[in-house]
Amino acid sequence: MKVEVYKTRAEMGAAAVARVGVTVNELLGQQESVNIIFAAAPSQNEFLKELLEASIDWGRVRAFHMDEYIGLAPEAPQGFGNFLRERLFEKAGFLAVHYIDGGATDLKKECERYAGLLLKYPPDIVCMGIGENGHIAFNDPPVADFNDRYVMKVVELDLPCRQQQVNDGCFLRLDLVPTHALTLTVPALMAGRFIYCIVPGPLKAEAVYNTLYQEIGEKCPASVLRRHPHAELFLDVDSAEKIV
Repeated sequence: MKVEVYKTRAEMGAAAVARVGVTVNELLGQQESVNIIFAAAPSQNEFLKELLEASIDWGRVRAFHMDEYIGLAPEAPQGFGNFLRERLFEKAGFLAVHYIDGGATDLKKECERYAGLLLKYPPDIVCMGIGENGHIAFNDPPVADFNDRYVMKVVELDLPCRQQQVNDGCFLRLDLVPTHALTLTVPALMAGRFIYCIVPGPLKAEAVYNTLYQEIGEKCPASVLRRHPHAELFLDVDSAEKIV
């Protein structure tokens, strides 16, 4: 996996946007539209802000997100759909935006609905992060399955994952963090033709090291990215401190 390290989060975000922009425009030269899956987390802030300035024909891009809490109020700012709506989805004129409904009364049907959309519009690009416990989307070590037969599933969030949401300032206390979520599975994310992984900050340094050097397996779900033919990892000096 190609790894790039930058002095600041801003430089990291700009570099990732440059790479994504080139790929989107190359694909749009070959096909009518491009399908992109986005992560929602504070680690993506610099990337998302810079992305709005990219020279991309958003009217030919379909947007998806990769996970959503179950049971939050529809207007809750911590909701990942709301996070991306505020920072990106309502600011760029996308061809379509497909939201995960964490408040669905029938979660099995919601998983099937969203899986159907991704089968109809297979992901060209996945823009993601890595969690402190090595998760990708909400595939924490206890529930990650590299051979998952599902595209989306309900998962229970493990304690380090929930604590990260407090560390990131998304929730004031651990007891306020939902215990379950809907997530795209590892195979669904790996189905992207190109994966761009943006991972800043000192709290991610251990996960970055494990991603690159631990045995590939579900103990560090992000390690699977080393199997992808077109995955790139964008770091700042803080997240790269254990590998440089």
